[in-house]
Amino acid sequence: MAKIISSFFISLDGVVESPDKWHFPYWNDEMGAFVGAGMQSAGAFLMGRKLYEEWSAYWTTTDNDQDAAMALNNARKYVVSSTLEKADWDNTTVISGDVAAGLRALKKEIDGDIQMSGSATTVRWLLANGLLDELNLLVHPIVVGRGQRLFEDTPTHPLKLVRSETYQTGVLNLGYVPDVA
Repeated sequence: MAKIISSFFISLDGVVESPDKWHFPYWNDEMGAFVGAGMQSAGAFLMGRKLYEEWSAYWTTTDNDQDAAMALNNARKYVVSSTLEKADWDNTTVISGDVAAGLRALKKEIDGDIQMSGSATTVRWLLANGLLDELNLLVHPIVVGRGQRLFEDTPTHPLKLVRSETYQTGVLNLGYVPDVA
């Protein structure tokens, strides 16, 4: 059965919004290897509507990072949305209606992991509905001060640390699973 795995670039103060404005000074080969391994293990990618709109506009037109563009453009993609009626990005399916049932079925169907990068609202919903299997936080040693935080006005969700690594840039790579005990 596939696992839904979410990964975030996150600041010390919990901001996940617009990492393109603060994240890149911390990028190095260690982080690249982690991100690459996630892409390699992906049987599909899952995202919310906002991230879908951003990524489909960017990855289908960019001249940068052609390896990532080709991988994402060819990959199976699923969008959780109550407002998006169709997806134009190749190999993309919209999941609406009974999203929880749709994702449970998808987890049984997909070979490999179902990877997510971003989509904070969707991740909060996945946690609340017991559908998120792993949460990876790449905690950057910077206080951003403002922007959307990963956990805003959420109920308590106990998590268990299953992996930790410190990169030379000071970024902490932390892996959590829901603590259902």
